[in-house]
Amino acid sequence: MEKATVYQKEPMEVKVEAGETYYWCACGKSAKQPFCDGSHEKTAFAPLAFTPETSGSVHLCACKQTKNPPYCDGAHKDL
Repeated sequence: MEKATVYQKEPMEVKVEAGETYYWCACGKSAKQPFCDGSHEKTAFAPLAFTPETSGSVHLCACKQTKNPPYCDGAHKDL
């Protein structure tokens, strides 16, 4: 099973707008982290679409090992 590339070992804080759809990079290869830029092509990964219910800052996983994608769950602390 292919493993995602660890982009960085800490979450990325981003501002999101309620009702807008975002595409979180699951492969770790995107140059537009934490969002997808299509770099997952020819891998086993696909971006994860998510639509926040509220506007504000969120912490998105950048190590790509979270069990609660796209949000950070602290998995980076074990890397």
